[in-house]
Amino acid sequence: MLKSKSRWIVRSSDHNLVKLLAQELKITPLVASLLVNRGLETEESARCFLFGKDEFHDPYLLKGMDIGVNRIREAIERQEPILIFGDYDADGVSSTSVLMITLRELGANVQFYIPNRFTEGYGPNESAFRQAAENGIKLIITVDTGISALHEAAVAKEIGIDLIITDHHEPGPVLPEALAIIHPKLPDSHYPFRELAGVGVAFKLAHALYGEVPEHLLEIAVIGTIADLVSLKGENRLIAKKGLEKLKATNNIGIKAILKLAGVDPLSINEETIGFTLAPRINAVGRLEDADLAVQLILTKDPEEAQHLAEEMDALNKTRQAIVNAITAEAIEEVETNYPTESNKVLVIGREGWNAGVIGIVASRLVDKYYRPTIVLNFDPDKGVAKGSARSIAGFDLFKNLSACREILPHFGGHPMAAGMTLKLEDVAELRTRLNTLAEEQLTKADFVPVTYLDEEIRLEDISLSTVEEMSLLSPFGMDNPKPKVLINNAAIASMRKIGSEQNHLKVLVNEADANLDGVGFGLGSLVDQISPASKISFIGELSINEWNNIRKPQIFIHDIAVNSWQLFDYRGQKRISTIAQSVPAENRKFIIFNKEHLEKMSPELMADTIYVQDIEEAKALNCNQVNIVLVDFPPSKEILEVLLKGKQPARVYAYFYKQSSDFFSTIPTRDHFKWFYAFLVKKGPIDLKRYGEDIAKHRGWSQETINFMSKVFSELDFVTINNGFISLKPGAQKRDLSDSRTYQTKQKQYALERDLLFSSFQELKGWFDQVIQESVETEEAITEWI
Repeated sequence: MLKSKSRWIVRSSDHNLVKLLAQELKITPLVASLLVNRGLETEESARCFLFGKDEFHDPYLLKGMDIGVNRIREAIERQEPILIFGDYDADGVSSTSVLMITLRELGANVQFYIPNRFTEGYGPNESAFRQAAENGIKLIITVDTGISALHEAAVAKEIGIDLIITDHHEPGPVLPEALAIIHPKLPDSHYPFRELAGVGVAFKLAHALYGEVPEHLLEIAVIGTIADLVSLKGENRLIAKKGLEKLKATNNIGIKAILKLAGVDPLSINEETIGFTLAPRINAVGRLEDADLAVQLILTKDPEEAQHLAEEMDALNKTRQAIVNAITAEAIEEVETNYPTESNKVLVIGREGWNAGVIGIVASRLVDKYYRPTIVLNFDPDKGVAKGSARSIAGFDLFKNLSACREILPHFGGHPMAAGMTLKLEDVAELRTRLNTLAEEQLTKADFVPVTYLDEEIRLEDISLSTVEEMSLLSPFGMDNPKPKVLINNAAIASMRKIGSEQNHLKVLVNEADANLDGVGFGLGSLVDQISPASKISFIGELSINEWNNIRKPQIFIHDIAVNSWQLFDYRGQKRISTIAQSVPAENRKFIIFNKEHLEKMSPELMADTIYVQDIEEAKALNCNQVNIVLVDFPPSKEILEVLLKGKQPARVYAYFYKQSSDFFSTIPTRDHFKWFYAFLVKKGPIDLKRYGEDIAKHRGWSQETINFMSKVFSELDFVTINNGFISLKPGAQKRDLSDSRTYQTKQKQYALERDLLFSSFQELKGWFDQVIQESVETEEAITEWI
């Protein structure tokens, strides 16, 4: 048995809808099922999703758009200085860039401002607004921020600045008093699509200002849309699809420079290029320094400047990675030492000196490790404040629960799954207490086990090149349209090995009837030692196409593996007990020893997991359910093994069966052997076995041990007397069967035991264990069903 890392839940889809879509759109049932799972149940919606709809919504459907556009046009006509106030992440940078390009092209007197994460924190601030007024700014337009800026909006009004807010974050119960708020999620909004990213809202404002869709800005809009993990449905999908195509042929000098430095082939650009190449580098700038650098990269027209800025961004990203690794190690230490998960359903941790720019990434890593809602804070004792980032798990709405703590959170904002905040140092313990109380009320034990949702359980025979190619119609993938994950159940292993320079990846070939499939599991190499080659494996992953030497065939990137039945690991033939532990995982194991003299050969560190079983009663009392049983040495009988396992369900059985010497390959006398030896004694009379036993054995091609064994059997049957090495027949001995001799019985049993347990094939041994264990399972299932 091998447990999966997460709970696998296969989405159930309406089979009638799947069949209907497959027929109407002439697609495979698998792709039809994927569409239904994404809520695309009608032919119209599915066709639009797959094959596109090039129409963007009218930007004036957004409340406040007409007011905002009129004021911006007025500012352009009067050449009033305009300030774009952005945010320091990839969404904020791309939002700022989109509006900067738009207003410049429309002839505006425009500049941008992105607050410093460390000195100003998130969002608009009074100081920046007052400085803008001193610099002659008459109009401020926020992008990707501002919906929570109640105080700052009041300040803007006080100092005579018109404020237009464009944002997409969750609105609070009270909205800022601004000239216009352009936001798809306003309570009274009638905009057809509510899930735009910050850059999506900026793009809609640009759309309204131009009077037509600004196609040339899509390559920038796609960056923030994908990086900010918004739903890739509706208008976001249109931005993503068209934007990725534009990005492949971009003429933007800055974007081309960073892609070239990262070694990206423009033709291979997809959503992962943004998620793993562009976004991390853009975010790294705002996390460590001023995000202005990233905006300048996108806006520059100078190739030399673009190269310099791209190199600086790349270096900052490498620095960011090193800082994240160091803080993560310290954060794990903080959790393990002070806030163990056993008593903390929500992790709220912090230290002085942690870089506030990267602690959101650290929070994500802790969620991955502990699967708990997590807040990571940077403590500033001089100012008496803590600034931090939060990440959550399914079932715990961060924004809602932080809102319940609003009185101790003067600054916070975000989404159900992610948030940022500032609070007093003295209130950190109170926040921890409150959130843990809320989690206690809202979360169950099952909520703390990660869940992986799967689109379909499929058979190997259903996987083909055409099917995998057809699945690509669903791209680009992202939030609400994840890469399809499938389940393959109980597949036979044809081959399995570790690969990679550090042997930390897994390569497997599975088959089923005439179908087979290659699988690669990155970071799963250690599982090779935990899977018996004879086991059938279930696994989940993403299907793809492998191209090598002009040969194209389906493959699967494996994310998780499970073995649903008990497993046998055959390590028979080991010469030393000390090597046994090397192949057995330390968790949940029991070393079973039947011979007391072998106890002293076990290393001291293994003794805590070692159990000496002396008899059948002790074997019967031993709890082996879901345990990795290690049979260290050879048992005295099959019966003791049967009792050990009967009525129990071990996870794995490791068969070592250490035995110092074997009787199996010594000559086992047949009845003809005994008949000849008896006749020899009749003919030759008393014989000195000490003197002539070896000669007799050599004459027959036997061993001295064989002669001694038959002599002992004759003695036990009262056929002979043995005195000081001399053996002689007893006159008038009664006829008896050889099996009446205890020595003969023991020898036969030992021979049979070694044959069945030590020298049988793997399949024969597995079959015997299966019979014993399966009887237990079937009995338990029958009792459960009856109850």
